[in-house]
Amino acid sequence: MTIITWLLIAAVCYVISKSVFDFIRGEKKLFGVEMRERRFSSEIFYTLIITYTIVIIGFGLIYFILSFEGILLVEGGELRQVSPIGSMIHSFYFSGVTMLTIGYGDITPIGIGRLLALIEALIGYVLPTAFVIGLVHNSNQDRARD
Repeated sequence: MTIITWLLIAAVCYVISKSVFDFIRGEKKLFGVEMRERRFSSEIFYTLIITYTIVIIGFGLIYFILSFEGILLVEGGELRQVSPIGSMIHSFYFSGVTMLTIGYGDITPIGIGRLLALIEALIGYVLPTAFVIGLVHNSNQDRARD
């Protein structure tokens, strides 16, 4: 793999990890925008949606970048060569399905893609848990103040 490939993957990984860790830590800022409150609100819900979207797009981009290096997603048990647009669509679809449902089995990663899919699935399980724990923690803090 070329250095440009690794730099692109590193940049995408940075954005994904920063989004996830900021959400888990309960940051009151999202992309520089100050959030008003820390208990359940539409702002926290939108933050969760944006975090999920960033992770899905980020991993989709990683799968897409790796497809140029010969690491492909296998569809229906056969290795298929698709156009760059088709590869991008498959990559984002696979990323979304892996993040939200642990996959349907119609597309299977090979090589390092398997490790990436496991990491993405783990993030998909951790984010809602962190969301609920954050809400409970903030609710307990609010009660303690009253």
